[in-house]
Amino acid sequence: MTDFSRLGVLMTCAGLAFPTPLSADPDLPPWSERAIQEDIDIEALAASGQDPIPVLQPLGEHLFSAKFTSLDGAGRPDATGAIVPTKVRRKSHLTFQRLAGPDANACASCHNEPVVGGAGSFTANVFVSEGFESADFDTIDPQFSNERNTNALQGAGLIELLAREMTTDLRTARQSLLKKARTSGQPEKTELETKGVTFGSLTAFPDGTLDVSGLDGVDDDLTIRPFSQKGVFASLRQFTVNAMNAHHGIQPSERFGPKWTGTRDFDADGIADEMSTGQISALVAWQATLPAPTRMQDLPDVWETASAEGEQVFGTIGCSSCHIPSLPLDSLVFHDPGPFDTAGTLRPSDLDTPLALDLATLKWVQALPKDAQGRVLVPLYGDLKRHEIADTQNETYGNELLAQRFVARDVFITAELWGIGSTAPYGHRGDLTTLNEAILAHGGAATESRKAYSGLAEEERQSVIAFLRSLEIAQ
Repeated sequence: MTDFSRLGVLMTCAGLAFPTPLSADPDLPPWSERAIQEDIDIEALAASGQDPIPVLQPLGEHLFSAKFTSLDGAGRPDATGAIVPTKVRRKSHLTFQRLAGPDANACASCHNEPVVGGAGSFTANVFVSEGFESADFDTIDPQFSNERNTNALQGAGLIELLAREMTTDLRTARQSLLKKARTSGQPEKTELETKGVTFGSLTAFPDGTLDVSGLDGVDDDLTIRPFSQKGVFASLRQFTVNAMNAHHGIQPSERFGPKWTGTRDFDADGIADEMSTGQISALVAWQATLPAPTRMQDLPDVWETASAEGEQVFGTIGCSSCHIPSLPLDSLVFHDPGPFDTAGTLRPSDLDTPLALDLATLKWVQALPKDAQGRVLVPLYGDLKRHEIADTQNETYGNELLAQRFVARDVFITAELWGIGSTAPYGHRGDLTTLNEAILAHGGAATESRKAYSGLAEEERQSVIAFLRSLEIAQ
């Protein structure tokens, strides 16, 4: 475990000394089985002038790998895993329940391949019991839950920053359209586009109403939600708060505390205030600063040649229309909490000064390419947009029976392919063993690209695989 600085110990930042707003319970013996021992005052940190990254990163890394115990509040005997605080109807006698949760006592139990924070094997699958927030079940029947493979978190900070900028662009276009309709006195329509990604059309009327029926791949509120395989979480913070309760039975105070539930121990396990806003911020900071995936180095000549050819073929057959090689990012300042978090997650208005993590200070970020305008090019191979990915002819990616957050069962957000060479197995259920199988499983909006791939000569198909296998998470 990292040796954290204690409260009152001075830390030097930009030539000035600041008290580190990090504290620990002085009454805990060194052999304590509590995993959550340190806390951080994020308002004091934000006001101190310190760079928050080196303060938050170590605590976040510890919390991500820590194995939570009942002394930390692990388990939720009187609460379900639902996003909205919900009491159970029938208490379970089980400490862990793989199907309805809690199903793990550490984040790293699932996010661990090829490194902590990465993806997970099929054995680490989780079950999303959408629509059954008060029920427990002991079946993997897909009519009760959607089975999902673990996503890698590398590069997640850049993904969220892209989503924030794209959301801002879309909402700015909406405001301009509404103003235009009020001025002209007649309906006005615009095509929505940001960073080269189109999201359908929007129509505004003079009375201030909107026709959102033309939107494509985004929610009606025009918020880009880049996290989860369905694209339903707007921020790492929201994702983290949800996961702590659902998977571990650790209940963050910002959602399960007195403000929203009227109690400090909503799950009635005898442990109050199980995770503070500062501890959530530490987890967010660690995830947000995980290095982006990269390319394999020192490949054999035959692989290097095939990879270069495969990257060209990948674009020629249309795969890069959704798996866009890179998107431009204007700002590298990651504010926590973010601007688009909703009720039950800490918001900027809840703090005097939100944290500002400048990702530009990270060496791996400095190594990323830039465009002519000086914007960082994020090599995600994605578009942060939802697409229909299955149809009646090819139902592999449409095998879920339950919609999630009103997203149709055959619609998923485009998977970012950076790092895919390190994250087998494939598919949202993790039951496709090869990249070739994953490509051939595409239907819906990807049908033509899949057909084009199928029509390639074997050597060309292998070159595409060589290219994808070269996109790795560094170890």
